[in-house]
Amino acid sequence: MRRKTLFQIAEIANGLVDPILAKRAGINTMLLGSWEDIAGPEFADCTKPEKIVWQRRASEGQADGGFEPGTLVVACEGARALFLSHQLGEFIDRINGFFGFPAVQRIKIVQKPVVSMNRPKRRALPLPQDKAQHLSRMLGDIEDDRLKAALEKLGRAVMTQKKHG
Repeated sequence: MRRKTLFQIAEIANGLVDPILAKRAGINTMLLGSWEDIAGPEFADCTKPEKIVWQRRASEGQADGGFEPGTLVVACEGARALFLSHQLGEFIDRINGFFGFPAVQRIKIVQKPVVSMNRPKRRALPLPQDKAQHLSRMLGDIEDDRLKAALEKLGRAVMTQKKHG
């Protein structure tokens, strides 16, 4: 008996689009989809990653296979590019944190209009009282407000996720 497997359309689309993006631009849909969180509220609306330019391998004989971090090309609108240029170190840290390794060593800013990727925000599903209290207890000892807020957002998303079976 064949078992039907359910897929979200986004999974199928990402599976088709990611290889093309990786080949042409060196980026993936996860980076594009997470850009708002990476860029933060100050730059999410005026920037967009365009591509990562990877260096040619200097030497295949090196212990790390000759990997060289790339240059991320970011489109940025007008005068906001100046403000972005002052925060490039932090931006590089956020991007490398997203990848989990030092993937980017430089950011090249290209001034041009950025098409807003304003998509409707998903309304957070209400969390049952017992789960909300459990999440609050788990996060109680975290002192950093930004980290606590991010973990709470993640916890709510995980705890309200529908089970697919």
